[in-house]
Amino acid sequence: MADVVLRNLSKIYGEEIVAVSKVDIDIAHGEFVVLVGPSGCGKSTTLRMVAGLEEVTEGEILIDGQVVNEVPPKDRDIAMVFQNYALYPHMTVYQNMAFGLKLRKFGSDEIDRRVQEAAGVLGIGDLLDRRPKELSGGQRQRVAVGRAIVRKPKVFLFDEPLSNLDAKLRVQMRAEISKLHAQIDATMIYVTHDQVEAMTMGDRIVVMREGIVQQIDQPLHLYNWPRNRFVAGFIGNPGMNFFHGKIVVDHTGDLVFDDGVLNLRLPSKFKGVLEARIDRGVILGIRPEHIRNPETVGRETQVETISARVEVVEPMGNDVFLYLNTGSCSFVARIESDHVPDVQQEVSLVVAVDKMHFFDETSEVNIALDLEEARS
Repeated sequence: MADVVLRNLSKIYGEEIVAVSKVDIDIAHGEFVVLVGPSGCGKSTTLRMVAGLEEVTEGEILIDGQVVNEVPPKDRDIAMVFQNYALYPHMTVYQNMAFGLKLRKFGSDEIDRRVQEAAGVLGIGDLLDRRPKELSGGQRQRVAVGRAIVRKPKVFLFDEPLSNLDAKLRVQMRAEISKLHAQIDATMIYVTHDQVEAMTMGDRIVVMREGIVQQIDQPLHLYNWPRNRFVAGFIGNPGMNFFHGKIVVDHTGDLVFDDGVLNLRLPSKFKGVLEARIDRGVILGIRPEHIRNPETVGRETQVETISARVEVVEPMGNDVFLYLNTGSCSFVARIESDHVPDVQQEVSLVVAVDKMHFFDETSEVNIALDLEEARS
């Protein structure tokens, strides 16, 4: 395994199309880093530059301390797992896994040892004589991963490897790849558009938007303290709710968020960061899981009430997603399944005010990140 360093990395097509802009990432030995973002954000292009499948316009890529910008893909000591598996249909599973080793002139005994070892790790030992058409999607994906494992590369690269699988199998394969990482202690870079995959698999997550890195952080830190509105809205299921309003002072001297309909009294801990924004516009962010039924919230939690009309009810098993409207805006709440209102019913829900986020109306930067210690 090896460390991977991206320094001021950019990819520009033609003269104007900037796919990746000045990316700086340090990936340590044995780390599992996930690049995540919407389609077109530059995550796959970044991965392909690491693999040598895309030329670098600016910046450097270092693998194990060596600059590899001009090194051919076959000499970078990396292995890549693609979305479409890329298996040879006329070869058996064994032959697919052994093919790269044969090209590198490994002996037959070493090839057999490596293939059998990888097949055992992945649980596909009984499939070695089958051809790809005889395998399920999940089995094909395991073979593709196995083909990478047998090479024992310095770095594993995954380009949306689970996107062709059904939902249940994706969950299973997420766990399999995470266990594999723990077993072989390898450096892995994983690209996905699915924030659930990112949150459940990565040691750290790199959130990208329009070719620019928005935040690099551990999963829970990313969830609890997003750097800006984009990260806040992208991470979480459902995404964070946003309310446009302003900060005002009520008759008691307390700070209040007011959007014309909502009036939410704010905890005193927000005073230091928000008093300079009195009578100015801000964006309030509240995650759906922090909007609850009053009956389910303990007395120790400081809350404010939101009244709204239910527009859609989505049962999700243990939880229910409510799509609501206050008259000034729409938002989503994630409540318990044993307290479900009817569509068009007027309801009163409570917000855990210490979980609120505030973003600058213009820059959309989180203006309350210095409250991290108070929230923990």
